[in-house]
Amino acid sequence: MIKSLLTALALMLPLTALAAPVAYALEATKSQVGFVFTLNNTPAKGSMPIKASNILIDLDALQRSSVDVTVDVRRARTGLFFATEALKGASVLNAKQFGTIRFVSTGIRLSASGQLSGGAKIDGNLTIRGVTKPVTLDANLFRQRGTEAGDLSRLSFRITGTVSRSAFGATGFSDLVDDTIKLDIVARVSS
Repeated sequence: MIKSLLTALALMLPLTALAAPVAYALEATKSQVGFVFTLNNTPAKGSMPIKASNILIDLDALQRSSVDVTVDVRRARTGLFFATEALKGASVLNAKQFGTIRFVSTGIRLSASGQLSGGAKIDGNLTIRGVTKPVTLDANLFRQRGTEAGDLSRLSFRITGTVSRSAFGATGFSDLVDDTIKLDIVARVSS
């Protein structure tokens, strides 16, 4: 009886190990935190590099995955020099005092298909200018191009959503720049 119980436990251990979330490292040179803002009724794009990330993916139960990403505001860029400087200035992101933006997931809700590739909602807390607010982002997960079927060691995310900059106190230049900022994030990770 004890021998069969120990055998059953030994067989379960590898399954438990497979079910644990796996840490994925961000491929920073292949990832981009992009955003779109409307300047004087014209869409403009910008990006910020990722400073740090902690990404855990549970492929057996994607809703148990988690994301913690910190973006470097001081290295933000837009296609326009004056817009970049205004973005980092005291009345918008105040990069001198608040050098980072951080997103920490609080939950992942899968689509009806139960797969992240079918779309999901990532709920989390976004901190900008020292102000933390809940946000929900749309996400899709894919195998990276060139990987074999079943190879989940390299994955790509596409994350989109919108934020109100005034909700975080980034109110500068409101006569020129719309309040709604669209996020368009491409992240590539590997285990």
